[in-house]
Amino acid sequence: MRGDDKPLGGAQPRRSGVSRMSPRMRLRAALAPHWGALLGLALFLIAGLAVLDDYGVTVDEGPQRMNARANLGYLTGGDDSPNLAAELDKFFGMGFEALPLLSEGVFRLDSGRDAYLARHMLTHLFFLIGGLFAYLLAHRLFNNKFLSLLAMLIFLLHPRLYAHSFFNSKDIPFFAMFMVVLYFTHKAFRKNSIAAFALLGVAAGTLTHLRIMGFIFLAAAPAMLMLDFIFAQTRTERKRVLIAALTFALTFALSLYALLPYLWSDPIRSVLQWWTTLSNHPLAPVELFRGTPQRSVDFPADYIPVWMLITSVPSLLLLGLIGAGIILARGINSQSGAFRNTRLRFGLFTLGCFIGPIIIVIALDANLFNGWRHMHFLWAPFSLLAAFGIDCLAKALRRPRLRKAMYGAAGAGVAATVISMALLHPNQQVAFNFFVDRVKPEYLRTQYLMDYWGHPTLQMIEGLLEQNSSAEVNAHSLSEERNLLARQNIAFLPRSDRERIRLSVGVDALVIADGSAHSHFINLSENNPPSNRLLLRVKAYNNTIAHIERKKDLRTIYAETSGQEPVIRSTFDVHLSEDSIVYVKEPCSALDPALSYATDFYLRFIPQDREDLVREDERRKGFQEVRFRFPGYGALFDGKCVASVPLPPYRVAAIRTNETSGREILWEGESRFDSEAYRDLYARVASEDPRVRSVFDIYVVDSALTYVKESCMPSDSRHPFFLHVIPERVSDLVEGERERGFANMDFELLLLHGEVFDGKCVASVPLPEYPIAGIRTGQRARDEWEGGRGALLSRGGEVWRAQFSLDVEPYQAAYQAVASSEPIARSVFDIHVIDGALTYIKEPCDQSDTKDRFFLHIVPEREDDLPEARHGLGFVSAGFDFFSMGAHFDGKCTARIALPDYAISHVRTGQFRSGEGELWEAEAWLKADGER
Repeated sequence: MRGDDKPLGGAQPRRSGVSRMSPRMRLRAALAPHWGALLGLALFLIAGLAVLDDYGVTVDEGPQRMNARANLGYLTGGDDSPNLAAELDKFFGMGFEALPLLSEGVFRLDSGRDAYLARHMLTHLFFLIGGLFAYLLAHRLFNNKFLSLLAMLIFLLHPRLYAHSFFNSKDIPFFAMFMVVLYFTHKAFRKNSIAAFALLGVAAGTLTHLRIMGFIFLAAAPAMLMLDFIFAQTRTERKRVLIAALTFALTFALSLYALLPYLWSDPIRSVLQWWTTLSNHPLAPVELFRGTPQRSVDFPADYIPVWMLITSVPSLLLLGLIGAGIILARGINSQSGAFRNTRLRFGLFTLGCFIGPIIIVIALDANLFNGWRHMHFLWAPFSLLAAFGIDCLAKALRRPRLRKAMYGAAGAGVAATVISMALLHPNQQVAFNFFVDRVKPEYLRTQYLMDYWGHPTLQMIEGLLEQNSSAEVNAHSLSEERNLLARQNIAFLPRSDRERIRLSVGVDALVIADGSAHSHFINLSENNPPSNRLLLRVKAYNNTIAHIERKKDLRTIYAETSGQEPVIRSTFDVHLSEDSIVYVKEPCSALDPALSYATDFYLRFIPQDREDLVREDERRKGFQEVRFRFPGYGALFDGKCVASVPLPPYRVAAIRTNETSGREILWEGESRFDSEAYRDLYARVASEDPRVRSVFDIYVVDSALTYVKESCMPSDSRHPFFLHVIPERVSDLVEGERERGFANMDFELLLLHGEVFDGKCVASVPLPEYPIAGIRTGQRARDEWEGGRGALLSRGGEVWRAQFSLDVEPYQAAYQAVASSEPIARSVFDIHVIDGALTYIKEPCDQSDTKDRFFLHIVPEREDDLPEARHGLGFVSAGFDFFSMGAHFDGKCTARIALPDYAISHVRTGQFRSGEGELWEAEAWLKADGER
């Protein structure tokens, strides 16, 4: 029998003399073979204690603590018990979170420092317990102490997970418990006892109350039991399998119900609602992924695989993939081992526990964010797959020396991981491998989310204290969330340090900014903020993950700009200083919503050269956007509100800015810094008649379209413009445009194409060099999205549209040629035939008459003249847009379309609109004497 096909079930032989040993001797005898693992865990514990206070308080720890209080308060009942349904994290049970909260009361941990140190230590201990069970499970599987120790080290030494093991009480307990459940799964199917399956059910239910993905065991364990039922040889064995399945399901449900109070009122409805949060979570943050800011609901299917690939140790990834491949291949080749209760089947089970969740989140389009932290538990089965890979490679090497060399190489890889983690300490939570560029300065920060947790806040505060005998942090420099984080990290400091630092509200204050995708800082260059204002950076791999800057003194800024004309006049006047954009509002009071974080400011920088932009998505859009809240960059003094936002390092052509409250725009404005060219262009066309009059009048000047609007408001230029250029020859278009028949040249007014000045909007867009038949242009309203959930509220429609031909002379000549003749058909358009072409005439005529597509059916006298594919229909079709074949002039519309050179019986033509059908139709006979 092959090693992988060895059965897991059956009674184990009793060792001789064990019954005569005392409990103490039994314990020593049980622990003696595993001294290596115990020593390893002891070293991990010592290291954890040594670095415990290097990891500060993170952004999720406060809410997790409050969620535990809500659950415990719900247990005590009473009129003041919390409403769990209103809690955002109501589906996070109290099993683990109750431990640090209870420790605060038991050990009377009054200070924030002691309470959070206890929380971090308990989380790390749970992490180490997971490592212990990784060792025990590997020892059961391979009966090899060194390989079991390697499996434990692989489990514990993922750089990101190690850092998270101190401050992430959401995902680390689930990760550790996942390994515990894998252990009890193996034990249950090995012992094949009702008690073992009851214990497995309790473990799986405990796992699931931590995160919903624990439900995978509610499907996986019964699937294995079903195989045992199928292959059972007696009725007694089948009955035992059914009892085991019922025991597992019952203990799973009871433990889950007991540990998740939100289920108590309506379990079935609550579980169904819980499951929907996988793809319909109330949070949908924007995050950088491969250089593009995206909502979490829009992440591509490879989001989790890519994150795991670029942040894990490459050698361990390779071992895990080797193990997975070998297990899968052996499962295909050995059906008896794959379906019966063998080590191979458990290997396939482990592989399923790794692949299954990835398939589920992709199939359900699950809402995942903050890297792959929601899926960190995948490292538990993957570490076992890596151990399988090492075992298979070792067995393939028959010579003992080669086998020892292979084990040594695996051990050296683990040692190298320890060294790299030590060099990155204490920022292992931003670990990346060489699959991405870690050398180029600030590259990672422009491609991927860096620090979501705010962990470097502690390092920044400690850095301030090292540079100064005392330090101040501006409370108004932080969002409410970051302000709380700063306060918690100040409380995390030893008492002597806490007394040296305080929060300030001065106008010349310190700004703490992190490097997450939610911060404007992610968009700024290595040289921003200016060096004279930068106090401290926290870096990893040449990438800034957090920084502290000193605001430029706002009183001085106000004095410098007070005598200048603002570039934008609105609720806030906007000025341009030497190195910043300055917002000024006077009079202003402490009741202004901007001072209480109730509004958001958006500022777009439009560069003179798009190549100056760092990120690919910014180059594509043509601008860099900064979102900020006023207190982070401004202050109230002397009845004035003044804020200063640094300019980017490149030359800025224009800015656009607004202030919003939810989805409501309170005010907005835009300005180009060099408007002379557009002033000159306006002067040239002011006395001319436009080619088309519409919301914007449109002129053709020097092979460019010029858009002009008098009495122009900022809202008039807020909507993006569309521009479709219809060529005379479709072959002039690039390949991707030929099928639709026009070139798409959409633009926004300020993005290098326009300017707002003296109440006027002027834009100029150069046209292609090839011959152009017609132009279709206008504006479309933007899609409206709900801010929190990211749901699409409404599709933006066309605000206005205009169409025209660049060369009207041929159509004027065609009109003159048929003006005195009788049409062959009369309808909305009169139809004439001249020089082998149909000519359409309408007068009076405007843009609304020609916006819908025309259809034309041509019926020949002889069916043989038709292409073979059209013989059954009896006609050929020739649909067209008016402005590819016609023009407006002097209140008239004329279009021409050439007819085939064979004899034609009659034609049927008209216009149609999508969703409505034909608007009008006319039939014209071309046979002599009107013969029908």
